[in-house]
Amino acid sequence: MLRPTSRIASRAAIATTLTFLTLISGVRAGMAETFAYVGNADSNDISVFKLADTGEMIPVQTVAFTGVEKPGSSTPLAITPDHRLLIAGVRSQPFQAVSFAIDPKTGQLSHIGNGPLADSMANIATDRDGKVLFSASYGGNKVALNPLAANGVVAEPKQVIPTGLNAHAFLPSPDNRFAFATNLGSDQILAFAFDAAAGALTPSDPPAIKVAEKSGPRHFVFHPGGKFVYLIHELNGDVAAFSYEARSGAWTEIQRTSALPEGFAGKDSGQKPWAADIHITPDGRFLYASERTTSTLTAYKVDADSGTLTTTGSVPTEKQPRGFNIDPSGRYLAAVGELSNGMTVYAIDQASGALSKLQSYPTGKKPNWVEFLSLP
Repeated sequence: MLRPTSRIASRAAIATTLTFLTLISGVRAGMAETFAYVGNADSNDISVFKLADTGEMIPVQTVAFTGVEKPGSSTPLAITPDHRLLIAGVRSQPFQAVSFAIDPKTGQLSHIGNGPLADSMANIATDRDGKVLFSASYGGNKVALNPLAANGVVAEPKQVIPTGLNAHAFLPSPDNRFAFATNLGSDQILAFAFDAAAGALTPSDPPAIKVAEKSGPRHFVFHPGGKFVYLIHELNGDVAAFSYEARSGAWTEIQRTSALPEGFAGKDSGQKPWAADIHITPDGRFLYASERTTSTLTAYKVDADSGTLTTTGSVPTEKQPRGFNIDPSGRYLAAVGELSNGMTVYAIDQASGALSKLQSYPTGKKPNWVEFLSLP
């Protein structure tokens, strides 16, 4: 039989336990939920998935492009920094950007409106303030800047700038003071000073960064620490590491390695490199690149001090992996295949960066772009 003091102690212990469980459930309820958005070119829509903590992808929604009749060659996507808008680029005439509002609780998309683009744009991205949309035209050899209206619809282009051959990616620097555009056919990266207040671009000095001939610079990503840039080359499969000087916007190459898997047969067998996409984990420890000829993903460890890369291996993935991305926690990678109409999710080993396949999922037709978003 419990003494009165024991009863009091027991009640206190129970109350403490209940309080703890309430706090834990509150924390769980308040945890961020993560969503994946897949752009599907041939079906002219976006597949929306919810990413479970286990890495499972749960289908949430399929959203068609309102006011778009013909499919384009790809479907670039961009999410604004405030997480309120998703913008999709349409590469069939009339060239336009389709804006969607993101529901802050469910991650679902609702159409807001369509705005004009200057050409068929292979790549779109907002500036760090979410006030303008940068875009690059591969076939039109140009880049453009469009203001974003208060309602989230893309306004008429404010600047359209001719480039070298095959502009492919156009992104702002981490501090929003510069913007850089790859020219795949001219083997260079154009550099611009960006006035965020005025929403205007002017050529930097020097105006271009040259890379190896016939390498085909395609996509690039800044290290989260802001001191390095990593660039994938479509035509020779190279991955280059650069140091980045934030004050001047200067790139200095420090290393060149490859996205091609071990044993790549090469031109003698009729195989040609066809590298595509590149992404880095949010903590900057691991980098990944996709290669379409072999349908593989290659992983690299990033040296935190020097920025150099150590290749850790390649894994097979969806057929023709034009696009992939990493979730904001850095625990999962999702890759899509243009020729498989599917998406595969991998767990990222937090010690080595190695990829372990979890599960594959059907998407729309010709998926080519993945964006992740965590909502509180």
